[in-house]
Amino acid sequence: MATIPNLPAVQSPVPVLPSEVVEDLQRVQKAAQKITSILDLDQLIDSVVHEVTQSFGCVEASIYLHDEERAEMVMAGVHGCTLHKKGHRLKIGREGMVGYVASTGQTRYAPDVDKDPYYVGCEHSVRSEVAIPLRVGERLVGVFTASHPDIDAFTRQQLRILQAFCDHVAVAVNNARRLHLERSERAALDREAAEARAIQQALLPKSSPYIPGFVVSGLSVPARAVGGDWYDFIPFPDERWGIVLADVSGKGTAAALLMSATRGMLRSLAEACCTPGEVLTRLNQLLVNDFPAGRFVTLLYAVLDPAERTVVFANAGHLPPLFIDERGEHFLEVERGLPLGLACGDYSESEVQLTPGSRLVFYSDGITEAVDSSDEEYSVRRLSEHAVKPDASAVTIVDDVRSFANGNGVRDDATVVFVGVNR
Repeated sequence: MATIPNLPAVQSPVPVLPSEVVEDLQRVQKAAQKITSILDLDQLIDSVVHEVTQSFGCVEASIYLHDEERAEMVMAGVHGCTLHKKGHRLKIGREGMVGYVASTGQTRYAPDVDKDPYYVGCEHSVRSEVAIPLRVGERLVGVFTASHPDIDAFTRQQLRILQAFCDHVAVAVNNARRLHLERSERAALDREAAEARAIQQALLPKSSPYIPGFVVSGLSVPARAVGGDWYDFIPFPDERWGIVLADVSGKGTAAALLMSATRGMLRSLAEACCTPGEVLTRLNQLLVNDFPAGRFVTLLYAVLDPAERTVVFANAGHLPPLFIDERGEHFLEVERGLPLGLACGDYSESEVQLTPGSRLVFYSDGITEAVDSSDEEYSVRRLSEHAVKPDASAVTIVDDVRSFANGNGVRDDATVVFVGVNR
């Protein structure tokens, strides 16, 4: 049987790239590695146009970004052009090689710009220009251009290298643009949060009331920029004082808006000189109609009569006040009505007789439920232990809570109102 003789393997020769092409590849590779580490959009674009201009001996290079809303291309970076600056705009499909490439999605090379109907001149020394779309998937990000002082200056290999480079540029620009947008949106949100916080702080009392024979103070610390806790001191013509502490369900902006609405309604009702129970009953009727489903407010409203040394208060589902007198500290377990905004109903009243040295503390659950690093709560016990100290006040209570949390901060809005009677 005949056999097939072993023939030497035939190997295709490996093409040898010209040294100038290898150098172009190396320069572009370094540039691509460099731009992928740049996250600032302006810095990225400036780096790209500078690198290409230097690497390929170009007169100018530019990057236009796509403005989808106006169907225009906006110059975001340029090197070497003295006629157009950043912000220059071209209509897509109507102006220049950039507009043409943006509309077709295809690279356009003008080996002789004087013969290209789409070319819009910049520098007089330009003889050839290439415009390459910057795309991520099917989405147009922008258009890159490079201009050279020689006719037909870009070889086929160089055009391919530039197109491959522009794939990296498109991704880098898209990522940097998204990051820039996210940062801008975050900055806008931060400004809005700061403005909301300033407005909310303006709704809180500017100072503690001066009441001879009494020490009264209040403090509210939101868990976020704004919160749903609120306290207030309302002066009456007969020298009595209305005292309020409220906690709107939820946190953040939504709770702050509901808190602001509740504050305005309560102040209007309180100024009509109704009793605490009547104020809460009428306020609840308004909130039941106005509040979104599932939203509610727990609230303590008290009227302090310095002359009689009495406090009459009504409780709408809030935590029981802490009362300290000669008998010690105890929580006033009086009847608590439903939180405001859930269902219509009446609110009963309770009266406390204040004696020399006695203290009354209203607080929100952000105080007692603050936790330390081991997830242990501050608790009503620690609140009682601190409130009996001679120098206790709303400020010292909040400071003690923060110290207990040891850097954890308050996880809920924390508010205290402290009423003390001088001995």
